[in-house]
Amino acid sequence: MTHFDVFNGDADGICALHQLRLAQPLDSVLVTGVKRDNALLARVPARAGDRVTALDLALPGNRDALRELLARGVAVQYVDHHEPGDIPSHPLLTVLIDTAAEVCTSILVDRLLGGAHRPWAVVAAFGDNMPQPAQRLAAQLGVDAPRLARLRELGECLNYNAYGITEADLVYPPVELYRALRGHATPDTFIEREPHFATLAASRRADLDRAMAVDASMRGEGFELRVLPDAAWARRVFGSFANHLANAQPARAQAVAVPRPDGAMQLSLRLPGNAPVSADSVVRPFGGGGRRTAAGIDALPATRLAEFAEALERSLSAPAPGRTTG
Repeated sequence: MTHFDVFNGDADGICALHQLRLAQPLDSVLVTGVKRDNALLARVPARAGDRVTALDLALPGNRDALRELLARGVAVQYVDHHEPGDIPSHPLLTVLIDTAAEVCTSILVDRLLGGAHRPWAVVAAFGDNMPQPAQRLAAQLGVDAPRLARLRELGECLNYNAYGITEADLVYPPVELYRALRGHATPDTFIEREPHFATLAASRRADLDRAMAVDASMRGEGFELRVLPDAAWARRVFGSFANHLANAQPARAQAVAVPRPDGAMQLSLRLPGNAPVSADSVVRPFGGGGRRTAAGIDALPATRLAEFAEALERSLSAPAPGRTTG
């Protein structure tokens, strides 16, 4: 029997798997990629009797491949926090999906493990731009302010490293980053003993400085949209930049786009928690997906960028569900 660990290459996916394997060590085949390389189950050559663990992968892009794996007799454990759509029912499938706004996959794994490796869930929540849940988990551990700042920066750096069109855009391939932290029971020893954290932190700071010099390309009622240049640094930082803008201006929607080599645009969207619409519903008509306050589009035709901005502005001005206007 072969076990396959299939995980998103961002902070949440990496830390979710790390928690599981600290608690349940086993040799596995690793399948991952850049953050937007989400349809990973199709790459799994599992056969009858094999097992797959899928972490932080939005189900819509993996549903067909999941059904094929189950039909071949492969047992699958699926843990995620994105909008799933239709969830297959099968005796070989175990599913834990929670789309609540303040839940990420690593928090779900933390629940499964009874908090056994909670510092890594704190790192992941910060990386997924969920500071309030991260702080609540850290408070349960009695984490002091200096350590909390280190955990936050590590999470943001791990997440920063996942963005890019291909792994050539990244500082480290996600599988290399996971293998580097796999030998560390706590984030603190990884920060202290491995070179990866310092390298990522320096690269992220430099890329954010470049991004901050880019003015908004479009502004509207309640939102800003920035288009970064066609450069590897921009493809690396655009997700972290969207989070930075959202945290700096929490009352406004923030969209950041960057050109792809094929001429389309890759886009990240962040919405305020009290927005009358969910981020995933805004991007879905444009082929995107995500969750309540954060979503993205992998390949938006550049000619539709203004159309997207108009749709975003309309969505933000719509009345909240259950509320009528007079």
